[in-house]
Amino acid sequence: MDLKKYIASVENFPKEGILFRDITPLMANGEAYKYANDKLIEFAKEKKATLIVGPEARGFIFGCPVAHSLSIGFVPVRKPGKLPRETADIKYDLEYGSNSLSIHKNDIKKGERVLIIDDLLATGGTVKATIDLVESQGGVVVGVGFLIELEDLKGRELIKEYDCLSLVKY
Repeated sequence: MDLKKYIASVENFPKEGILFRDITPLMANGEAYKYANDKLIEFAKEKKATLIVGPEARGFIFGCPVAHSLSIGFVPVRKPGKLPRETADIKYDLEYGSNSLSIHKNDIKKGERVLIIDDLLATGGTVKATIDLVESQGGVVVGVGFLIELEDLKGRELIKEYDCLSLVKY
């Protein structure tokens, strides 16, 4: 299935000069959404993942169906202040500024085989921070999976030591 048929390109969103890849048409099409999730499920099985981790919010959209299908857990990565229990936090740099992510402590067991799933690999900053959070909790990152990869932003270079699946590349 050609998933690009279900991804809309929106010029100048969210600001002038940006070409935004809108995944909502893919999510609205049951066959395309199922196909994308099935490919991520295959990858998770191949990696023998025992836990799925996904950054908010679109990592939830693809990570949760994978975890559900495999009857394994899902751990959300959120912005600071969004999780109610004790968290592990990481701050990371962006092109213009910085960002932070949080994960509940004790949700990832030492040695757990973690597959990180998100919708988009761009510069790689968010997924690298997520990898660092998972590893700080004793998890073993067995791979990273994405719906879309923007190859010109070279995010894969930041995570080159990890097995990476991208279903669509631009």
